[in-house]
Amino acid sequence: MRLVSYVEEGNTRIGVLDPAGAQVREFRVPWLAGAWSMADFIREGLESLALMKLGPARDLSDVKLLAPLFAPRRNIICVGKNYHEHAKEFSSSGFDASATEVVPEFPVIFSKNVGSVSGPGDPIPASDDVDGSVDYEGELAVVIGRGGRNIDPEAAMSHVFGYTIVNDVTARQAQRRHKQWFLGKSLDGFCPMGPSIVTQDEIPDLKKVELRTFVNGEIRQRSSIGNLIFGIPEVVSTISRFMKLIPGDVIATGTPSGVGIGFDPPKFLRPGDEVVVEIDGIGELRNPVV
Repeated sequence: MRLVSYVEEGNTRIGVLDPAGAQVREFRVPWLAGAWSMADFIREGLESLALMKLGPARDLSDVKLLAPLFAPRRNIICVGKNYHEHAKEFSSSGFDASATEVVPEFPVIFSKNVGSVSGPGDPIPASDDVDGSVDYEGELAVVIGRGGRNIDPEAAMSHVFGYTIVNDVTARQAQRRHKQWFLGKSLDGFCPMGPSIVTQDEIPDLKKVELRTFVNGEIRQRSSIGNLIFGIPEVVSTISRFMKLIPGDVIATGTPSGVGIGFDPPKFLRPGDEVVVEIDGIGELRNPVV
């Protein structure tokens, strides 16, 4: 099932996309009265699907899609340098001031400010980076459905609600200058997310799923999710050893090679560009650059 958050006639709703992705139907769980969000629905659990009431079908062109978790309760949790080839290109780019190792021995974890989240079609404000060093990073993101601490890797997938797409937009000079990743990745609009959350049952074998990133129609990134250095079970387990995961947490699993700093000279984003991140089974996340 593909779940979305959207605005229709000034009201924020959540709903389900039809198989073709052309129409959306609002749903509501009877015991959740008043305004509620995707995070509320995830907290209730997939059993809510059996009790939901569906509204009439609306053409997707008649509504405004939001990030499926447009107001997450906590920062987006991110994994750095989680593809071998990207770890190598980042290390050799001159922008990695955080470590001396090329390929990490353990998962590298950081976060993006919750205020950086934006939705499909929303602009990426590259002009807010005075250094002109804005880069793209297409990523698969995991949405936690059942929280917990000290989760065993063997049990980790039972805590996953579903998957979405994140573009981990980064101001590279800020990342290098401050020798950490939070500031350069946390500007408003630097975390496009969407277009939907696909429940875990829809993608039974992630290793066969491919991620692709395009800038102005030119393919820049292309990799199988199976190429992750640290897979989802290990990532979820590692994070849960240090913090309690809660329903609605979003974990961006890392980006493959082909980011802008991997080119000589670097190919940074400029106003007028368009970035599209595609993941099989989830859809495409398309954002203009301003």
